[in-house]
Amino acid sequence: MATRDKNIWILIVFILSGLVIGGLLGELASKVDFLWWLSYGQEFGLSSPVVLDLNIIKLTFGLTLKINIASIIGMAIAIFIYRKV
Repeated sequence: MATRDKNIWILIVFILSGLVIGGLLGELASKVDFLWWLSYGQEFGLSSPVVLDLNIIKLTFGLTLKINIASIIGMAIAIFIYRKV
């Protein structure tokens, strides 16, 4: 059972790294004329952070996700590599 849990965590790391690297490459590709389509995407989440003031401590919560075509391709490549390994 430990190997099964380990494989799930490795898959999560592969997918997240594919998303991050793909997103970075998509942002870099936005400056190239014929690769502009890789940076096409959507941003969603909390536009303004939620603040919880408890008088002793103030907590600020916020989350925004920006997904583009390159990050989706990166995620697909990461899953493909994971299945091959």
